[in-house]
Amino acid sequence: MTSTATIPSLDGRRFRMVSSTTSVVDAETPSEFVYWEKDGAIWGDYSGDTVTFGRFVGTRTGDTIWVSFVHVLVSDGTVVTGNGESELERTDDGRIRLVEHYEMHDLPQLSVCEEVAAA
Repeated sequence: MTSTATIPSLDGRRFRMVSSTTSVVDAETPSEFVYWEKDGAIWGDYSGDTVTFGRFVGTRTGDTIWVSFVHVLVSDGTVVTGNGESELERTDDGRIRLVEHYEMHDLPQLSVCEEVAAA
C-alpha cells in the first residue's frame, strides 16, 4: 500500500459479491472473497455462487488493485482465468467496496463486492 491510499489495508478482510454483469448473483450464497495484503502485494481466495473455488494474486497502488485470477465453475468444471482492476471505495456505512473491472468471455465485465461487517 502506498501513502496515497485513503482506504486501509485489505489484509484479513472478507467481501461478498453484490452485483455482476457476468451472472445473476445468488443473494443466499454469493461468492465470498478473503483478501490478504502485505508490502503492496494482494492475494486471496474465493468461492460460492457459480464458483467452486478460485484464487487471485496482484498488487495495490493507492486505492486501486490489479489482480490475475483463476477459478473453477460449479456448472461444468470449466477453468476460467483473467485479469482485473478494482477501485476501492467506502460504503455509506463505512465498509469497503470493491468496484471490479475485468474481462471474461472476451467481454468487459463489472462486479461489485462489499466488505462483510465484523461480527
